[in-house]
Amino acid sequence: MRVIGTVGLAGSGKGEFAAVAERMDVPVVTMGDVIRAECRERGLEPAEHHGEVASALREENGPTAIAEASLPHIEGALEEHETVVVDGIRSGTEVDVFEERFGEAFSLVAIEAPFEIRKERIADRNRDDVEDGESLRARDERELGFGLDDALDRADVTIENADTLERFRSRVQEVLE
Repeated sequence: MRVIGTVGLAGSGKGEFAAVAERMDVPVVTMGDVIRAECRERGLEPAEHHGEVASALREENGPTAIAEASLPHIEGALEEHETVVVDGIRSGTEVDVFEERFGEAFSLVAIEAPFEIRKERIADRNRDDVEDGESLRARDERELGFGLDDALDRADVTIENADTLERFRSRVQEVLE
C-alpha cells in the first residue's frame, strides 16, 4: 500500500501529476472535489465560491476537515489498488492526518514552478482558475495562510516543474513507479 500526496501552488502541475497517475491506472482522490461537493450542497457555484467554502469548512470543522473528509475515498480506492494519489494537500495539519492514518505508506510530493510560469499556465487554460476574480498572488497568499508553506517544507520529494511537459511527466512516472 502506498498513498502519495501532492502539494503545490496553483498552476504548479498538480493536475498534470494526477493525469499521469490516472494514465498509469493509479486512482486519484482530489481534495478539491470535497470542497466542490460542499459548494453544491450549500447551493453555491463551485467556480465562484471554492475558496470561501474551503475556508468555511476549516472554520466550522477545524483545519483537518477536508483531509478527514477525503479519507473514506482514499481507503475505498486502496481496496482495489496498491497506490493512490491524493491531489491538493494544502497544509501541514492535513499532512498530519495522512501520516497518522497511513504511516510509512504515506509520502508527500511537492510540485514547484516559478510564479510567471504558473500565471501563464493558468491563463492558457482558458478558464478562470482563480476564484472570485482574485489575483494569483492573492490566491497564493490565501493558500500559504492555510499552511501550504509548511506542507511544502515537509515534502519527501520535490519536483521542479519549469521545464518541458514531457520532462515533467517523465519525472512523475519515476515517482509513481
